[in-house]
Parts: sequence; C-alpha cells; structure tokens
Amino acid sequence: MGKVKRFFNSQKVAPFVFVLPFLLSLIIFWAYPLITGIIMSFQDITFGGRTFVGVKHYTKLMQDKFFRTAVLNSVEYMVLTIVLLIPIPMMLAVLLESRITKAKGVWKVIMYIPALTSVVISGMLFRMMFSEAAGSQMNQLMDFLGKTPIAWLKSKPTAWVALLLLCMWRWTGVNMLYFISGLKAVDTSIYESADIDGANARQKFWYLTLPLIKPTTIYVVTISVYAGLSMFLESFMLWNGNSSPKNIGLTIVGYLYKRGIEKNDMGYACAVGVVLMIIALAINIIQLTATGTFKKEEK
Repeated sequence: MGKVKRFFNSQKVAPFVFVLPFLLSLIIFWAYPLITGIIMSFQDITFGGRTFVGVKHYTKLMQDKFFRTAVLNSVEYMVLTIVLLIPIPMMLAVLLESRITKAKGVWKVIMYIPALTSVVISGMLFRMMFSEAAGSQMNQLMDFLGKTPIAWLKSKPTAWVALLLLCMWRWTGVNMLYFISGLKAVDTSIYESADIDGANARQKFWYLTLPLIKPTTIYVVTISVYAGLSMFLESFMLWNGNSSPKNIGLTIVGYLYKRGIEKNDMGYACAVGVVLMIIALAINIIQLTATGTFKKEEK
C-alpha cells in the first residue's frame, strides 16, 4: 500500500490522475461515439448485421430533396437566431450594467427563468399560443386588432415567427448573462477616461465596449452556430411531431431522427450526422478565422 500511495502522490503521476476522469469521459462519451458514427455512415445496418456500402449514403444525400430542405431550414434558422440573439442580449446586458438600472439582480433572474423551463413544456405552450383556433392567444390578439384568425403553424412566415419567438424567449437571458460576464471583466477606469475626454454613450459603446467584449461575442456566436444547426426539439414540440406542413419545420437533426429512429435506417442517419458536423465545423472555422481567433499574437 505504501508503494501505491507514493506512486499516486508523486509529482509526475498526480497530474495524470486528476485529468483521468476527464479523459475517460471524453473517450467514452465523445471520441468513441464520433468514430463509431463515422464508421456506421459507410454501412447498411440491419438486425442481421452490417454491410459496408462505401459512399452510397453520401451519394444518396446529395440527391435527397428532403435533406436539402432540412439543411436550408437549419442554416436559415441559425442565421436568424444569430441576428436576433447577439445584438439584443448584448444591448440588454449593457443596459443592465448601466447606472440607470435598479434591482439588477431581479431583472437577471426574470430574464434567466425561461432557460430553466423544459423545451417540451415551452414548445407545448407556444403551440397552444399559436394555434389556429379562434381562442388561441395570438388569434385573440388578431381579433383585438380587427384581423381574421391565422393558421400560424401552416405557413412558413408565420410559423417561423412562433419558432423564433420561442428561441428568443428561452435563450435571450442566457446570452445576456454571457455578455454581462464579459462586461464585468472590463476595467471601469477606461470608461472614466472616456468620460473625461467627453465621449458620449454611443461612442463609448462603439469604440470601447464592442472591442473589449469581442472574446465573449465570438464565444456566443460559436455556440449559437452549433445550437442553430442542431435545433430539433423546439420544432418537434411546436408541430407536435416530426412532420410539419410542406416540411417548413424540418431540420437536419429532425431528418436524422426521421431516418434513424422512425425508418430504422441508422447508416443513412449517421451520414446525415457526419454532414451536420462538417457544416458546423466549416462555419465555425470560417467565422473564427474571420474574427482573428486563430491569428497568432505578435510578440
């Protein structure tokens, strides 16, 4: 026992002991599923076994109109959520951190509460709110405005209003807290110097705040790219299933679920997942390169 104790307490071995749980979880829950999924994308998988089919699934994907629809929907959703969930939470964070806002802690809690709500519950609530029934909340609002009831979830423009509002309701508070943490890392003496130089609020925000919270902005954009492309449950719950009118709510992960779970075509589903990973990596590499994240600092 003494030798074992000295072995684990040695300066050379102890660091590896501390990182071992992380390495094991990385291998078991990330590396192994990733490698297995890539291998399965080149196979036909049935109850009787597996058959290697080469790039058959990828060739089929290129001609699959439903997959193209899913990709276009996911990319469009990603772009729209980034457009909404970067500037709005950023401005709310700046407002909350300003001197004019009182009870800051209360507002932070109120904004964050929707993120604690289950996606299943949130989707059901929004489905009822945007129901085509005359008694739904949104159609009651239309009636108040003198308009006729709308079948909100049966056409893309109105359905995506519901989908984007659901996304904003759940994630605005989360992104706002990210930006608040970035703002708290900024040295307040910089703003005091700007006040002495006569800078107004717009100039301080544009020339000081935006550059200083750039790392936070890049992080939020990066996770938003992944979140937008991997969205599934919100759409699934909003349309009460994986089938929406004319596939207006079909996403890449939704199509993966349809092929892998509903049609039991796991090989093809894995190919969809690999393509999703490639798209997400490509977009993030492009935006990280464009923002200078990969650029080496000059000494």
